[in-house]
Formats: sequence, C-alpha cells, structure tokens
Amino acid sequence: MYSDISTSAVLTAAHLQRATGLEISGVSKSFGSYTAIEHVNLEIQAGEFVSLIGHSGCGKSTLLSLIAGLELPSTGSIKLGGLEIEKPSPDRAVVFQNYSLLPWLSVYQNVSEALEASRPSLNALEVKARVEVFLRAVNLWAHKDKRPSELSGGMKQRVAIARAFATHPKVLLLDEPFGALDALTRGSLQDKLNEMWTGESGVETVVMVTHDIDEALYLSDRIVVMSNGPRARIQEIIDVPFSRPRPRAELIRSPEFIALRDKLVHLLTDVLAVH
Repeated sequence: MYSDISTSAVLTAAHLQRATGLEISGVSKSFGSYTAIEHVNLEIQAGEFVSLIGHSGCGKSTLLSLIAGLELPSTGSIKLGGLEIEKPSPDRAVVFQNYSLLPWLSVYQNVSEALEASRPSLNALEVKARVEVFLRAVNLWAHKDKRPSELSGGMKQRVAIARAFATHPKVLLLDEPFGALDALTRGSLQDKLNEMWTGESGVETVVMVTHDIDEALYLSDRIVVMSNGPRARIQEIIDVPFSRPRPRAELIRSPEFIALRDKLVHLLTDVLAVH
C-alpha cells in the first residue's frame, strides 16, 4: 500500500518551482597540458532533452562533469537559473554507466540514503513515500529489500534512475546510462526514462552523453555533435522535430527518422575523417 502521501501529491509538488535553463558560455577545460574542450557555447532551455554525441575522447563526459559541478571550467562559465555552477548540488543528479550503487545497502536504502542526504528537510514519511513512488515507477518495489549483487544489470540501472528522480533534481545528467546493457534491456529502459521524464516527475531538463545515434534521436529534442578531441568544440547542433509521445516502431521506420540518422552518420564520419 502507498503511504498517506499520494503519488500525485509527491509528483505535483515537484513542479511547483520551474527553473530557467543552462547557460554554457566560452567554456574550456584543460588537464595539465591537455585541453579536452575549448570555447564551448550552448544554451539549454528548461524542459529540453539534449544529447551530446561524438567519438570517444571528444569531451562529452568532461562537459557533463562540468555541468554536474564535479569539475570546474578552466575558462568560461556554466550557469543554471542564472547562478554559476561551482560545485555539485541536489539541483543536478547524475546517472553513470556503472550504476554507482552502494553494495552493502538494499535497493530501498540506496534510494532513501541519497534522498535523505540531498533533501534533509524531508521527514521520514515523505522520504518513504517518495522512495516508494519512484521504485514503483521503475517496477522494483517488489525487489526493495534486495542488495545490488542480487540484481541484473538492467535492474541496477533502474535503481540508479529511481534514485536520481527521487532526489527531485532540476537537471538530470546521464553519462551513457544504457551503454553496457543488451539491446532489449536498453530499449525498455529508454522507454521507462522517457515515460518518467515526460510525466510529472519534477525533472525539467535532461542532458545525456551517448554514442548511440538511434537512442539520441528517439529521446532528444536536440543533438549536440562534438568535434574530435583534443580541443573539442561543438561541431553542429541538430534539431529533432518529432512530437511526443514517440511510438518507437513507427518512428524508426519514418523517412524523417531515417534521413536524420543518415545525416548524423555522415556528420560523425566527416568529423572522424578530419582527424
């Protein structure tokens, strides 16, 4: 049974305050003598799903770490809602490819511990309600007492997604979250992510790093193509015109989808040829 705080109450409360977008201005990042990205400028509006795509070493994950506040720019600035990002914050949650679950905690505890740490103002009843809402959303409430070692890779990533959504970030950052999963599990989790984000989850904006062109086209509003590193820059930004919801079977067979996929393949091939 759900607690006295309903699913709709938890999710609707998450939308009471809207954020303005991300502003990435003149950002470069160097590690010693190596410059990973250089002069990156990008505005991401609240409510957008933006994917960063490019070949390995093009600075996608570096840019995501800068947005998360895990690293600071060498030059330039990144702002969320007009405020400069200088450190990690509950306003931004990251889902990594390697799940990053604490192995000694249960599924429930992995979500509740993160929620209590990021939102200390919540009382015990509110924490329980929110954990239950998002574990049910990813179909894991029945597995809440299991530890990560008892879960499949897809189930672990569902826990990581539930944990991220439960903390009610304004921006969700995804670093190749489905890259290690088989095709069927990956497709299922893409659908679940899309369903949760377009619902009343409270997450406004998503920025995702991916190598998968079809994944980027299925999920994104815009795709940012990075040039090869070092000194990677934004090569081109592709608008994805498909309305939501997006029935996968129809979408991937549409001429528009195929044309955009071909454009991205050629663009990435040209980027590689330049280097």
